Amino acid sequence: MSVILFVAALLVCWLVFRWLFAVAKSTATTVITIGIIIFLLQFAFGITSQDLLKEIINLPQRFQQLLSR
Repeated sequence: MSVILFVAALLVCWLVFRWLFAVAKSTATTVITIGIIIFLLQFAFGITSQDLLKEIINLPQRFQQLLSR
């Protein structure tokens, strides 16, 4: 019985570790992508991160305007 419990515990730990690794990898990829986008916007077009944040905050309002037309 203890061998089955040990194997089950190892399996659960392996699955949790695999899931955490996938989440960490996805998060890192997203952060790097956002950083590259902000970097390119800033140096190619002179758009600051504050300008981008203001536009993100205004997105619901823009969608509402588009839908009401």
